[in-house]
Amino acid sequence: MEIKEERLKGLFTIQPKVFGDERGYFLETFSLKNYESILNQLEFVQDNLSLSAKGVLRGLHFQNPPFDQGKLVQVIKGSALDVAVDIRKDSPTYGEHVCILLTEKDKNQFWIPPGFAHGFCALEDNTIFSYKCTNYYSPENESSILWNDKTLNIDWKIDNPTISEKDKKGIEFKNFTSPF
Repeated sequence: MEIKEERLKGLFTIQPKVFGDERGYFLETFSLKNYESILNQLEFVQDNLSLSAKGVLRGLHFQNPPFDQGKLVQVIKGSALDVAVDIRKDSPTYGEHVCILLTEKDKNQFWIPPGFAHGFCALEDNTIFSYKCTNYYSPENESSILWNDKTLNIDWKIDNPTISEKDKKGIEFKNFTSPF
């Protein structure tokens, strides 16, 4: 397994070892001993799975402390552009973002710790996205930053994405006060 820290401190991409032959393939998607160096004492308590059509954009979501979540994400089927925005107010990279392409073919993963807003856009039909979360979902503590915020200027690699009504009402970054 290869773990690489991205340009924003705390974000990591993970490339698991894949063992394949004519029968198919096998890989470990999680083993605590291999992830301890990036988890910083956090443990996973909830797994989520979503199915999205091509062009569906979900995000930019986060949960407010003390219900904040770290997420280990990967695409099981299809592909997605995954985005993490630094919302740690004392961070030198506050307001900056990283985009990672997650694909069924690459089987890569992305670790997003608490203190980041997270979103993704499905680049193929029937994209299945998996999340391992370090805290339980708490709808009353969920917040969202506007996915197409001009200050953040994220290139989602798709025109006219499908957005939920909830995500259309995200906070503009200029009006956002970070709880982190």
